[in-house]
Amino acid sequence: MDIDGIRIEWLGHAAVRIILGMVIYIDPYQVSSNEKADLILITHGHYDHCSVEDIQKIAKHETIIIATTDCTSKFAGKVEAADLRLAVPGKKFEVGEVKIEAVPAYNPKKQFHPKSNDWVGYIVEVKGKRIYHAGDTDVIPEMEKINADIALLPIGGTYTMTPEEAAEAANKINPKIAIPIHFGAIVGTKADAEKFKALCKCEAKILNPSV
Repeated sequence: MDIDGIRIEWLGHAAVRIILGMVIYIDPYQVSSNEKADLILITHGHYDHCSVEDIQKIAKHETIIIATTDCTSKFAGKVEAADLRLAVPGKKFEVGEVKIEAVPAYNPKKQFHPKSNDWVGYIVEVKGKRIYHAGDTDVIPEMEKINADIALLPIGGTYTMTPEEAAEAANKINPKIAIPIHFGAIVGTKADAEKFKALCKCEAKILNPSV
């Protein structure tokens, strides 16, 4: 999907690539492309989000990685980066023309992603557009403060929001476009994405995985 010179690609599961001259990956997992990253954002340390194998595939000497603290032990001796920056909710970063803010992502009532772990989603701001990748989360009060043009929301259920809950989140955030992610690989189906789209009050787009 292209919007004002920014290309947003869903790579399957929760993996997203943003191309704007700079190439940004968020939670690369089972990535088939070898296109190198200028910036990699990791929301938390679970294997399907912090995949060392995939990071090795797309990283180069100049790559900057922003990740939560539980990822650093996985990187030791395996991942080289020009700069490794640690993310916690509320922390802000700047990489060239891109502004990044780490925001809370957690399950209030499930054990998979406790709030105490300080895991995150990200808001990527570039060229006046704000792109929100929610990370692995349920509907949380902090979403009331999210200001985003594009919202990438997990819909697979079990570990994250169901399609109904993700639509509730989209309706709270009210982005210009909501995009379902975190389905099709481990949990969630295309039918879940269609259900999400039908329940969204804002425009929703279902992307096909890019290769």
